[in-house]
Amino acid sequence: MATLCRPAVAVPEHVITQEQTLALAREMHAGHPQRDLVLRLIENTGVLTRHLVQPLDVTLDHPGFELRNQVYEAEAKRRVPDVVREALAHADVEPGDIDLIVYVSCTGFMMPSLTAWLINTMGFRSDTRQLPIAQLGCAAGGAAINRAHDFITAYPGSNVLIVSCEFCSLLYQPTDIGVGSLLSNGLFGDAVSAAVVRGEGGTGMRIERNGSHLVPDTENWISYAVRETGFHFQLDKRVPGTMEMLAPALKTLVAQHSWEVGGLDFYIVHAGGPRILDDLCHFLELGPEMFRFSRATLTERGNIASSVVFDALARLFDEGGMEDGARGLIAGFGPGITAEMGVGRWNAGPGIDRELSALTAQA
Repeated sequence: MATLCRPAVAVPEHVITQEQTLALAREMHAGHPQRDLVLRLIENTGVLTRHLVQPLDVTLDHPGFELRNQVYEAEAKRRVPDVVREALAHADVEPGDIDLIVYVSCTGFMMPSLTAWLINTMGFRSDTRQLPIAQLGCAAGGAAINRAHDFITAYPGSNVLIVSCEFCSLLYQPTDIGVGSLLSNGLFGDAVSAAVVRGEGGTGMRIERNGSHLVPDTENWISYAVRETGFHFQLDKRVPGTMEMLAPALKTLVAQHSWEVGGLDFYIVHAGGPRILDDLCHFLELGPEMFRFSRATLTERGNIASSVVFDALARLFDEGGMEDGARGLIAGFGPGITAEMGVGRWNAGPGIDRELSALTAQA
C-alpha cells in the first residue's frame, strides 16, 4: 500500500497581480505587433496572483545564467527544509523513516542534487536512496508520485519523501518576445512543496495503479532551449488543445482498474491553464466543480509546474478530505507531451476508526 499523505506547500512572499502583469506588458512591449493578443491571452488565463522568489524589479533584471542559478540554489536551501519538516509531520514520520527522496524541479540545476544536501543536513539516513527528476517539467509531480508507488511496490513498508521546488520566475528572459514566451510571463509562478508517500498507514490517497502516456510527435511543443542566458521556455500554440489527445489515456487507465472515469469522487490534475481544465470537463463529461482544487491553484498561484498537483491535493485536505474508500485520479501533464497518472482510493486513516468506535460506544 502506498498512501500519498497531506502535502506541505509554501509560496514566496513577493506577489505580482494580473493587473501588474498586464501593465508591464503594455509598457514593455508597446510596439509589439501582437501585443493586444498577448494581453487577451494573459487575461484569459484566470491567474489573478502569482508569487515570486525575488522582488519584481530584481526578477525583471537578468544578471546572467550563473547568478540566476546561484539564486536558485540559495533559495532552495533556504525554503525547502521547512516544507520538508511540515510534510514529515503531516505523515507522522521522522527523517530516519524515509527510504527514498524524489526531488523534482525544472527551473534550476544542482549536481549533486539537493537530495544530497538534504540527507547531509536534515537527519536522513546515509543509505537513503536519491531520485532527482529534472526534465519532465510540469508532469514531474505526477511522475514523482508514480515512482514512489513503484518503489513501495518493490519494497513494501518503505516510505518516500517527494520534494518539488519550482522557481519559474528565474526563467524570465527579457529578449524572448514570441507570443508563447510573453504568455508564459503571465502564467507561471513560484512554489515549494513536499509530501510523504507511506508504505504502511497514513491518511490520504492510496495509489493503486499508475501509468504514463506520451503523445507521439509532440516533443517540440513544450521545451527549453538552453542558451548562454539560461533556460528559454518554448510553448507551441497547439499545447492548450492537448487534452483531446490525453483524455483517452486517462479513460484507459481508469478502465484498466475496472472503474469509469466519470464515476470517480475526486480529481487532482495539473492546471497548465484554463483550457486544460475546460477540455477535461468536456472530454471526460464532468462538471467544472470536479476540478475546483486545480482551478483555485491556477487562480491564486498560477502554473507552479510540478507543484500544482501537491497544491491542489493540499486544498482537498483543507476542505476536509474524502470519505474512506472514495475513488480518485491524480495526473500531471508536461513536456513530451506526457501524462503521468495514478488512480486509487482515499485512506481516511486510523483516526476514522477511533472516531467511529467512540461514536459506537456513546450510542
